[in-house]
Amino acid sequence: MGVIVIDEKCKTAKVERSFDCGYLSVSDKHEIYYEQWGNPDGIPILFIHGGPGAGFLKDDHRFFDSTKHRIIFFDQRGAGKSTPFASLKNNTTAHLIADTNALLDHINVKNCHLFGGSWGATLALAFAIQCPDRVLGILLRGLFLGSKESIKHYVGGGVRHHFPDAWQRFIKIVPYEKQDDIVGYYLKQMQSSDEAIREKYTYEWAYYEFSIYKLKIEGASVEELLNDFSYKSLSPLEAHYMQNNCFMPDNHILKNTRKLEHIPISIIHGRYDFICPPKYAFQLHERLPNSTLHIVCAGHAGSEPEIEKKIEIEIAKISQQPSLSFC
Repeated sequence: MGVIVIDEKCKTAKVERSFDCGYLSVSDKHEIYYEQWGNPDGIPILFIHGGPGAGFLKDDHRFFDSTKHRIIFFDQRGAGKSTPFASLKNNTTAHLIADTNALLDHINVKNCHLFGGSWGATLALAFAIQCPDRVLGILLRGLFLGSKESIKHYVGGGVRHHFPDAWQRFIKIVPYEKQDDIVGYYLKQMQSSDEAIREKYTYEWAYYEFSIYKLKIEGASVEELLNDFSYKSLSPLEAHYMQNNCFMPDNHILKNTRKLEHIPISIIHGRYDFICPPKYAFQLHERLPNSTLHIVCAGHAGSEPEIEKKIEIEIAKISQQPSLSFC
Protein backbone atom coordinates (compact mmCIF):
# COMPACT_ATOMS: atom_id res chain seq x y z
CA MET A 1 0.00 0.00 0.00
CA GLY A 2 2.46 2.96 0.00
CA VAL A 3 3.94 4.90 2.88
CA ILE A 4 1.55 6.54 5.32
CA VAL A 5 2.63 10.01 6.42
CA ILE A 6 0.94 11.70 9.39
CA ASP A 7 0.62 15.44 8.79
CA GLU A 8 2.05 17.58 11.62
CA LYS A 9 -1.20 19.56 11.87
CA CYS A 10 -3.04 16.29 12.36
CA LYS A 11 -1.28 15.27 15.56
CA THR A 12 -3.58 17.44 17.68
CA ALA A 13 -6.79 16.39 15.97
CA LYS A 14 -7.54 13.66 18.56
CA VAL A 15 -8.68 11.25 15.87
CA GLU A 16 -9.92 7.99 17.35
CA ARG A 17 -9.16 4.66 15.67
CA SER A 18 -7.69 6.15 12.50
CA PHE A 19 -4.41 4.85 11.17
CA ASP A 20 -3.71 7.87 8.98
CA CYS A 21 -4.86 11.46 8.80
CA GLY A 22 -3.59 14.59 7.18
CA TYR A 23 -4.07 17.56 4.92
CA LEU A 24 -3.75 17.37 1.15
CA SER A 25 -3.07 20.57 -0.77
CA VAL A 26 -5.37 20.61 -3.80
CA SER A 27 -4.76 24.19 -4.95
CA ASP A 28 -2.79 27.27 -3.95
CA LYS A 29 -5.72 28.13 -1.67
CA HIS A 30 -7.41 24.92 -0.55
CA GLU A 31 -6.26 22.06 1.67
CA ILE A 32 -8.61 19.15 2.30
CA TYR A 33 -8.53 17.17 5.52
CA TYR A 34 -8.80 13.38 5.44
CA GLU A 35 -8.71 10.38 7.74
CA GLN A 36 -8.29 6.68 7.06
CA TRP A 37 -9.89 4.36 9.55
CA GLY A 38 -10.13 0.61 10.05
CA ASN A 39 -7.97 -2.03 8.35
CA PRO A 40 -5.22 -0.67 6.04
CA ASP A 41 -5.55 -3.85 3.97
CA GLY A 42 -9.33 -3.95 4.06
CA ILE A 43 -11.97 -3.23 1.43
CA PRO A 44 -11.67 0.50 0.60
CA ILE A 45 -14.84 2.53 1.05
CA LEU A 46 -14.79 6.27 0.35
CA PHE A 47 -17.34 8.09 2.50
CA ILE A 48 -18.64 11.22 0.75
CA HIS A 49 -20.39 13.63 3.09
CA GLY A 50 -23.40 15.74 2.31
CA GLY A 51 -24.24 19.40 2.26
CA PRO A 52 -22.27 20.66 0.43
CA GLY A 53 -20.45 21.96 3.47
CA ALA A 54 -21.49 19.47 6.14
CA GLY A 55 -18.13 17.79 6.63
CA PHE A 56 -17.87 14.24 7.94
CA LEU A 57 -18.80 13.47 11.54
CA LYS A 58 -17.46 11.13 14.19
CA ASP A 59 -20.76 9.22 14.10
CA ASP A 60 -20.22 8.40 10.42
CA HIS A 61 -17.81 5.67 11.55
CA ARG A 62 -20.66 3.65 13.05
CA PHE A 63 -21.64 1.81 9.87
CA PHE A 64 -18.29 0.14 9.23
CA ASP A 65 -16.37 -2.92 10.39
CA SER A 66 -12.88 -1.89 11.49
CA THR A 67 -11.55 -5.39 10.83
CA LYS A 68 -12.77 -5.61 7.23
CA HIS A 69 -12.99 -2.08 5.88
CA ARG A 70 -10.51 0.61 4.99
CA ILE A 71 -12.73 3.68 5.29
CA ILE A 72 -11.61 6.96 3.80
CA PHE A 73 -13.24 10.11 5.16
CA PHE A 74 -12.52 13.58 3.85
CA ASP A 75 -13.89 17.08 4.26
CA GLN A 76 -14.72 18.67 0.92
CA ARG A 77 -13.46 22.16 0.13
CA GLY A 78 -14.60 24.66 2.74
CA ALA A 79 -16.11 22.00 5.03
CA GLY A 80 -15.11 20.56 8.39
CA LYS A 81 -11.38 20.83 9.04
CA SER A 82 -10.53 21.67 5.42
CA THR A 83 -9.13 25.13 4.86
CA PRO A 84 -10.04 27.87 4.26
CA PHE A 85 -13.25 27.29 6.20
CA ALA A 86 -16.51 27.93 4.30
CA SER A 87 -14.64 29.32 1.29
CA LEU A 88 -16.71 29.63 -1.89
CA LYS A 89 -13.75 30.53 -4.09
CA ASN A 90 -12.74 27.81 -6.56
CA ASN A 91 -15.38 25.58 -5.03
CA THR A 92 -17.39 23.73 -7.69
CA THR A 93 -18.40 20.16 -8.45
CA ALA A 94 -15.52 19.84 -10.90
CA HIS A 95 -13.08 20.90 -8.18
CA LEU A 96 -14.52 18.33 -5.76
CA ILE A 97 -14.25 15.54 -8.34
CA ALA A 98 -10.63 16.49 -9.01
CA ASP A 99 -9.94 16.58 -5.26
CA THR A 100 -11.42 13.10 -4.85
CA ASN A 101 -9.14 11.77 -7.57
CA ALA A 102 -6.15 13.50 -6.03
CA LEU A 103 -6.91 12.04 -2.61
CA LEU A 104 -7.21 8.48 -3.92
CA ASP A 105 -3.90 8.93 -5.74
CA HIS A 106 -2.29 10.36 -2.61
CA ILE A 107 -3.24 7.36 -0.46
CA ASN A 108 -2.53 4.83 -3.24
CA VAL A 109 -6.06 3.55 -3.72
CA LYS A 110 -6.70 2.46 -7.30
CA ASN A 111 -10.43 1.87 -6.93
CA CYS A 112 -12.98 1.72 -4.15
CA HIS A 113 -16.61 1.60 -3.11
CA LEU A 114 -18.43 4.91 -2.70
CA PHE A 115 -20.94 5.68 0.05
CA GLY A 116 -22.75 9.02 -0.07
CA GLY A 117 -25.94 10.51 1.28
CA SER A 118 -27.93 13.50 -0.02
CA TRP A 119 -25.34 15.79 -1.69
CA GLY A 120 -22.82 13.04 -1.02
CA ALA A 121 -24.91 10.82 -3.30
CA THR A 122 -24.84 13.52 -5.98
CA LEU A 123 -21.08 13.84 -5.80
CA ALA A 124 -20.59 10.07 -5.73
CA LEU A 125 -22.56 9.71 -8.97
CA ALA A 126 -20.86 12.69 -10.61
CA PHE A 127 -17.47 11.21 -9.71
CA ALA A 128 -18.47 7.77 -11.01
CA ILE A 129 -19.68 9.26 -14.30
CA GLN A 130 -16.32 10.93 -14.83
CA CYS A 131 -14.12 8.18 -13.34
CA PRO A 132 -16.04 4.89 -13.66
CA ASP A 133 -12.90 2.74 -13.58
CA ARG A 134 -12.16 3.87 -10.02
CA VAL A 135 -15.54 2.72 -8.69
CA LEU A 136 -16.26 -0.82 -7.50
CA GLY A 137 -19.78 -0.11 -6.28
CA ILE A 138 -21.96 2.69 -4.93
CA LEU A 139 -24.23 2.92 -1.90
CA LEU A 140 -26.55 5.93 -2.02
CA ARG A 141 -28.80 7.31 0.71
CA GLY A 142 -31.41 10.07 0.33
CA LEU A 143 -30.50 10.75 -3.29
CA PHE A 144 -30.29 14.38 -4.41
CA LEU A 145 -29.94 14.64 -8.19
CA GLY A 146 -28.69 18.22 -8.26
CA SER A 147 -31.11 19.04 -11.08
CA LYS A 148 -33.01 22.32 -11.42
CA GLU A 149 -36.22 20.52 -10.54
CA SER A 150 -34.80 18.97 -7.37
CA ILE A 151 -33.32 22.31 -6.28
CA LYS A 152 -36.60 24.11 -6.95
CA HIS A 153 -38.48 21.54 -4.91
CA TYR A 154 -36.30 22.16 -1.87
CA VAL A 155 -35.86 25.94 -1.96
CA GLY A 156 -38.63 26.96 -4.36
CA GLY A 157 -41.73 25.98 -2.41
CA GLY A 158 -42.15 22.27 -3.02
CA VAL A 159 -41.91 21.57 0.69
CA ARG A 160 -44.51 24.12 1.80
CA HIS A 161 -47.51 21.79 1.44
CA HIS A 162 -46.12 19.39 4.04
CA PHE A 163 -44.20 21.85 6.22
CA PRO A 164 -46.01 25.21 5.90
CA ASP A 165 -44.62 26.39 9.24
CA ALA A 166 -41.01 25.61 8.33
CA TRP A 167 -41.44 27.18 4.89
CA GLN A 168 -42.99 30.33 6.34
CA ARG A 169 -40.12 30.74 8.78
CA PHE A 170 -37.62 30.23 5.93
CA ILE A 171 -39.08 32.89 3.62
CA LYS A 172 -40.32 35.48 6.11
CA ILE A 173 -36.87 37.09 6.31
CA VAL A 174 -36.80 37.46 2.51
CA PRO A 175 -38.51 40.64 1.24
CA TYR A 176 -41.52 39.86 -0.92
CA GLU A 177 -39.97 41.48 -3.98
CA LYS A 178 -36.91 39.21 -3.60
CA GLN A 179 -38.80 35.94 -3.24
CA ASP A 180 -38.33 35.01 -6.88
CA ASP A 181 -34.67 34.38 -5.96
CA ILE A 182 -34.71 33.12 -2.38
CA VAL A 183 -31.37 31.32 -2.67
CA GLY A 184 -29.64 34.35 -4.17
CA TYR A 185 -30.97 36.61 -1.43
CA TYR A 186 -29.90 34.26 1.34
CA LEU A 187 -26.46 33.84 -0.22
CA LYS A 188 -25.96 37.60 -0.44
CA GLN A 189 -26.92 38.07 3.22
CA MET A 190 -24.62 35.24 4.28
CA GLN A 191 -21.77 37.20 2.68
CA SER A 192 -22.72 40.49 4.35
CA SER A 193 -20.04 42.56 6.07
CA ASP A 194 -22.38 42.70 9.07
CA GLU A 195 -21.68 39.71 11.32
CA ALA A 196 -25.18 39.73 12.83
CA ILE A 197 -26.78 39.54 9.38
CA ARG A 198 -24.43 36.74 8.31
CA GLU A 199 -25.26 34.75 11.44
CA LYS A 200 -29.02 35.27 11.10
CA TYR A 201 -29.26 34.01 7.53
CA THR A 202 -26.73 31.23 8.00
CA TYR A 203 -28.64 29.94 11.01
CA GLU A 204 -32.08 30.20 9.41
CA TRP A 205 -30.98 28.34 6.27
CA ALA A 206 -29.77 25.43 8.38
CA TYR A 207 -32.80 25.62 10.70
CA TYR A 208 -35.07 25.13 7.70
CA GLU A 209 -33.19 22.02 6.59
CA PHE A 210 -33.07 20.45 10.04
CA SER A 211 -36.77 21.19 10.58
CA ILE A 212 -37.83 18.89 7.76
CA TYR A 213 -35.16 16.20 7.48
CA LYS A 214 -36.59 13.63 9.92
CA LEU A 215 -39.97 12.02 10.51
CA LYS A 216 -40.14 13.35 14.06
CA ILE A 217 -38.33 16.49 15.11
CA GLU A 218 -39.36 19.48 17.21
CA GLY A 219 -38.05 23.02 17.43
CA ALA A 220 -36.03 22.36 20.58
CA SER A 221 -34.38 19.36 18.93
CA VAL A 222 -33.46 21.45 15.90
CA GLU A 223 -31.79 24.04 18.11
CA GLU A 224 -29.85 21.33 19.97
CA LEU A 225 -28.66 19.82 16.69
CA LEU A 226 -27.50 23.17 15.37
CA ASN A 227 -25.54 23.82 18.55
CA ASP A 228 -23.39 20.79 17.69
CA PHE A 229 -23.30 21.16 13.91
CA SER A 230 -21.09 23.14 11.56
CA TYR A 231 -23.89 25.10 9.92
CA LYS A 232 -21.60 28.06 9.26
CA SER A 233 -20.06 26.13 6.40
CA LEU A 234 -23.15 24.12 5.45
CA SER A 235 -25.43 27.08 4.78
CA PRO A 236 -23.26 29.26 2.51
CA LEU A 237 -21.90 26.29 0.57
CA GLU A 238 -25.36 24.80 0.00
CA ALA A 239 -26.65 28.16 -1.19
CA HIS A 240 -23.56 28.67 -3.38
CA TYR A 241 -24.06 25.33 -5.10
CA MET A 242 -27.82 25.62 -5.49
CA GLN A 243 -27.55 29.14 -6.87
CA ASN A 244 -25.28 27.68 -9.56
CA ASN A 245 -27.34 24.55 -10.31
CA CYS A 246 -24.70 22.47 -8.52
CA PHE A 247 -22.23 23.43 -11.27
CA MET A 248 -23.58 20.72 -13.56
CA PRO A 249 -25.66 20.75 -16.75
CA ASP A 250 -29.30 20.17 -15.93
CA ASN A 251 -30.15 16.49 -15.37
CA HIS A 252 -26.47 15.64 -15.79
CA ILE A 253 -26.76 12.45 -13.74
CA LEU A 254 -29.87 11.05 -15.42
CA LYS A 255 -28.48 11.87 -18.85
CA ASN A 256 -25.27 9.94 -18.18
CA THR A 257 -26.52 6.76 -16.53
CA ARG A 258 -25.13 4.65 -19.40
CA LYS A 259 -21.68 5.32 -17.93
CA LEU A 260 -22.84 3.72 -14.67
CA GLU A 261 -24.54 0.62 -16.04
CA HIS A 262 -21.70 -1.76 -15.12
CA ILE A 263 -21.46 -0.53 -11.51
CA PRO A 264 -23.47 -2.24 -8.74
CA ILE A 265 -25.55 0.51 -7.14
CA SER A 266 -27.76 0.26 -4.06
CA ILE A 267 -30.15 3.12 -3.32
CA ILE A 268 -31.73 3.61 0.11
CA HIS A 269 -34.44 6.24 0.30
CA GLY A 270 -37.01 7.37 2.84
CA ARG A 271 -40.63 7.09 1.77
CA TYR A 272 -41.27 10.38 3.58
CA ASP A 273 -38.18 12.26 2.45
CA PHE A 274 -39.47 15.77 1.82
CA ILE A 275 -36.06 17.25 1.04
CA CYS A 276 -35.34 14.78 -1.76
CA PRO A 277 -38.61 13.08 -2.76
CA PRO A 278 -38.30 9.35 -3.54
CA LYS A 279 -39.39 9.90 -7.13
CA TYR A 280 -35.83 10.99 -7.94
CA ALA A 281 -34.40 7.76 -6.55
CA PHE A 282 -36.95 5.85 -8.61
CA GLN A 283 -36.01 7.76 -11.77
CA LEU A 284 -32.37 6.82 -11.30
CA HIS A 285 -33.20 3.21 -10.49
CA GLU A 286 -35.32 2.86 -13.66
CA ARG A 287 -32.33 3.87 -15.78
CA LEU A 288 -29.85 1.52 -14.09
CA PRO A 289 -30.47 -2.20 -14.59
CA ASN A 290 -27.67 -3.03 -12.15
CA SER A 291 -29.22 -1.03 -9.30
CA THR A 292 -31.37 -1.97 -6.32
CA LEU A 293 -33.83 0.45 -4.73
CA HIS A 294 -34.88 0.16 -1.09
CA ILE A 295 -37.67 2.53 -0.03
CA VAL A 296 -38.08 2.51 3.75
CA CYS A 297 -40.30 4.19 6.32
CA ALA A 298 -38.15 7.21 7.02
CA GLY A 299 -37.44 10.82 6.22
CA HIS A 300 -34.20 12.18 4.77
CA ALA A 301 -31.71 11.80 7.62
CA GLY A 302 -29.13 9.06 7.67
CA SER A 303 -29.88 8.66 11.38
CA GLU A 304 -33.44 7.48 10.76
CA PRO A 305 -33.71 3.95 12.28
CA GLU A 306 -34.99 2.21 9.14
CA ILE A 307 -32.33 3.86 7.00
CA GLU A 308 -29.59 2.88 9.45
CA LYS A 309 -30.77 -0.74 9.44
CA LYS A 310 -30.69 -0.91 5.66
CA ILE A 311 -27.28 0.76 5.44
CA GLU A 312 -25.86 -1.83 7.83
CA ILE A 313 -27.25 -4.64 5.65
CA GLU A 314 -25.82 -3.14 2.46
CA ILE A 315 -22.41 -2.48 4.05
CA ALA A 316 -22.34 -6.11 5.22
CA LYS A 317 -22.84 -7.21 1.60
CA ILE A 318 -19.72 -5.28 0.63
CA SER A 319 -17.82 -7.17 3.33
CA GLN A 320 -18.82 -10.49 1.79
CA GLN A 321 -17.39 -9.71 -1.63
CA PRO A 322 -14.33 -11.67 -2.82
CA SER A 323 -10.88 -10.18 -2.38
CA LEU A 324 -9.69 -7.85 -5.12
CA SER A 325 -6.61 -5.76 -5.76
CA PHE A 326 -7.39 -2.24 -4.56
CA CYS A 327 -3.99 -0.58 -4.32
